[in-house]
Amino acid sequence: MQHNGAGETNGEPPPLSFSAAAPLQMATSRVRRFAQEGRTVPPQPRVMVVFSAASDTENQGDAMSGTDTGEEEYRKPVIPVPNLNLGKSLRTLDAPEEFPEVIPLNVGGTYFTTRLSTLRRYEDTMLAAMFSGRHQIPRDAEGRYFIDRDGAYFGDILNFLREGELPQRDRVRAVHREAQYYAIGPLLESLEDTQPLTGEKVRQAFLDLLPYYKENLERIVEIAKLRAMQRKARFAKLKICVYKEEMPITPYERPLFNSLRFERSESEAKLFEHHCEVDVSFGPWEAVADVYDLLHCIVSDLADRGISADQQCIGVCDKHLINHYYCKRPIYEFKITWW
Repeated sequence: MQHNGAGETNGEPPPLSFSAAAPLQMATSRVRRFAQEGRTVPPQPRVMVVFSAASDTENQGDAMSGTDTGEEEYRKPVIPVPNLNLGKSLRTLDAPEEFPEVIPLNVGGTYFTTRLSTLRRYEDTMLAAMFSGRHQIPRDAEGRYFIDRDGAYFGDILNFLREGELPQRDRVRAVHREAQYYAIGPLLESLEDTQPLTGEKVRQAFLDLLPYYKENLERIVEIAKLRAMQRKARFAKLKICVYKEEMPITPYERPLFNSLRFERSESEAKLFEHHCEVDVSFGPWEAVADVYDLLHCIVSDLADRGISADQQCIGVCDKHLINHYYCKRPIYEFKITWW
């Protein structure tokens, strides 16, 4: 193999090297140099210039490194082709799902079987929407349609959808909660017109007169818990004032006032303002329900939370107000037993 001063091998010019900055200028200067030396100009290689929208200088530097590289770059598309396999990232809407006439259900591990028309009986319900064909419902290992909900009262839901049957009284509250979850309006209306929910509506109408009722109930629980823990005791006692009438007077003093509602001027009202020395106070309110009705509400609501409470009247508040007026609000002792 022979080498000459110009760097050719076997009389052939060395491979051309082009830079991305000015490939055409370099080819032109080399042809001019061959002509000045009186040498035959060899056939020029074909030059392919690939234009790309990319502005990165590093990618431009590799565009014309050689013929093979140019051909390889030429084969690559300038604009990337988007990946059309979107099955995992985007979910296309399939045709509405077809359901069999008999539907096997798995509600929280309890199995049921019913007709498709039963689940679709009321259009504006969650069950009708689930089995409308617009949504995919998961299935268990045996192919039953799965609903992640406690199935203890789902049978009562199906009985109402089948023939309008209502649950027994001791199951009304629980079934009412399930009807709220499944958004079955006709069942909710029917249950609210039966006991004990009807009585609860009447009771709540009375408790709405005492907007602080729930807050005071929480205070009773917190104070009783704190005292029992501080004293390491099984129970705790609280003093609670429950009064219906705003005017703190005895019955024989009522004729001294203008009406049974004890209307007073603003100055007179300030004279009677005071707070009994108790833990929690309820009142006043204007309703037929009296003090004993409110005491029953307090005890029953605590019992619903699993808290045992006993109460008894231990006297009245004897705080002197003005002249011969004394506070006569009744004071009750509540005994909260924790275990």
